[in-house]
Amino acid sequence: MPERADRLRDALLAADFTADGLLELLGAPAYAALARSETVPALRATRADGPLATLVRLFLLQRPVPRERARAVLPLDEALADGWVAEDGDRIRATVDVRPYGGPEGQDWFIVSDLGCAVGGAAGASGRGEGVVLGVGGASTTLAGITVRTPVASALDLGTGSGIQALHAAQHATRVTATDLNPRALRFARLTLALSGAPEADLRTGSLFEPVASETYDLIVSNPPFVISPGARLTYRDGGMGGDDLCRSLVQQAGDRLNAGGFAQFLANWQHVEGEDWQERVRSWVPRGCDAWIVQREVQDVTQYAELWLRDAGDHRDDPERYADRYEAWLDEFERRGTKAVGFGWITLRKSGAEDPSVVIEEWPHPVEQPLGEAVRAHFARQDYLRTRDDAALLADHFVLAPEVMQEQVGLPGAEDPEHVVLRQNRGMRRATKVDAVGAGFAGVCDGTLSAGRILDAIAQLMGEDPVMLRDRTPRAIRLLVEEGFLEPATGA
Repeated sequence: MPERADRLRDALLAADFTADGLLELLGAPAYAALARSETVPALRATRADGPLATLVRLFLLQRPVPRERARAVLPLDEALADGWVAEDGDRIRATVDVRPYGGPEGQDWFIVSDLGCAVGGAAGASGRGEGVVLGVGGASTTLAGITVRTPVASALDLGTGSGIQALHAAQHATRVTATDLNPRALRFARLTLALSGAPEADLRTGSLFEPVASETYDLIVSNPPFVISPGARLTYRDGGMGGDDLCRSLVQQAGDRLNAGGFAQFLANWQHVEGEDWQERVRSWVPRGCDAWIVQREVQDVTQYAELWLRDAGDHRDDPERYADRYEAWLDEFERRGTKAVGFGWITLRKSGAEDPSVVIEEWPHPVEQPLGEAVRAHFARQDYLRTRDDAALLADHFVLAPEVMQEQVGLPGAEDPEHVVLRQNRGMRRATKVDAVGAGFAGVCDGTLSAGRILDAIAQLMGEDPVMLRDRTPRAIRLLVEEGFLEPATGA
């Protein structure tokens, strides 16, 4: 099928079957509804004939179309022979979901998945077999957005599914390897790459790192089957290991699979266990020789978590007694493990080889700017910088306020002085931090001209403070502002 995908791709593009084309045809409300797997608004918007309307009905809305209309927009004989579509009496129906997907630089890509499974987390797997292959969901786009996109020689997409991460990696990696336990997923990934005009990947069947033996990579990405469940009903989400063991194993083994300076980036779930600090739990996963940045984005209690994934599988539409039995099974599993809640977030490793690795673990449920890959790269560059600077070296360096950082003064109207000053980022993680008068004054004049020590001496003179004591107590605050990206070394991190 992929060998002749170029002609099908040309036909789709000629009909403007692209993300932009869909938005123009359907309008924003119907386009957004389609992303939620709601098809009625799109059906209404495609009542009129036309090449794009035909393709939307065929591939996205799963409606058979008259043979003559299909032949007008597709290389039909090839599409039938290659299995993209099939005959249904005198009509043509799609056998796969082909969904336009806009690349980060405006590329027109296509994600191929099982029919009705284009959007993950919307009960798309309801009634399907365990080997169902989903398309692009929120988790997929989140991982794609946080991935560091520097050029690399080799990249591994572990648990590739429909191939979206491999497709992104193919734009900046010379060699891409994609693995999946599900052979059907590898076939879909191959179609996604071919129809998107991307180079072929080295596709391998197997679990976790088994298919790549002792090979190492510059970049590893994975949106693994991280769901903490009482069984392994659905391959795309249930890893089949107990609790969060799959995510732990994946992270712990990644260190040996990374080249020096390489990144491994995962989405993951972890248990919040009674009497245990969740941060210490995930900290224990970090392999030797790796820096880590672990961000918890959301926490759900066990009832919310069970309901989310029961609905994901469409169990809420099943027999009520069977639904209740499955719900009980989830709660029994959590009770047995002492699990009171489940966290979801991102884990990034960087193979630094440092004797004293940087491991930053934080909870950040607030909105961030995507794509975030450059902010992730910069975070680890700042860790490299800070571990080479003692306090004396820090005070001798020059700093600049990071672009897009704004200063806010908070206090009662008419008050002579603000209650406190807040530095706020408008990019990346969009952090905000309170600073005292010294911190606000220091940040406000950091333009790279004066060293940190000379700025503090000037502030001490203005505020009538002892300059030696100010130099002694301030490096910790400067270090934190650098670590969180408010200040940047003037020479570059």
